[in-house]
Amino acid sequence: MTSDGRYLLMSDGSSTITFRDRDSFKVVRKIELRDGNRPVDRLNELEFIEGEIWAHIFTEDLIVRISPKNGRVKGWLDLSVLRSHLSPNARVDVINGLAYDTKGNRIFVTGKFWPNVFEIRVAGFAN
Repeated sequence: MTSDGRYLLMSDGSSTITFRDRDSFKVVRKIELRDGNRPVDRLNELEFIEGEIWAHIFTEDLIVRISPKNGRVKGWLDLSVLRSHLSPNARVDVINGLAYDTKGNRIFVTGKFWPNVFEIRVAGFAN
């Protein structure tokens, strides 16, 4: 779950993102995430970053950038390179932590059982 400042945005693990009223929790609208004509499911961790919804794809080292207006994919981030910075002996699982520091304009990623939190910089993105 995340917030765009007006609504709560939720995923149920499918390709649907639900916008809910922050006070009443009533459903305001829903969008379906699509990359071209293909639905993208297994949405996990959500974060609202500079006008976009970012979502982790469950069991993958992928983050998808989403238009909150229409659910269209704006871009993909392959974070598999982060695993090379983890100890080879570390018992780690999937990426499942995504956070945005609005004041510092910083993006953080971690994973289940990961001993590290990584600050990432994205080419073409103002961080």
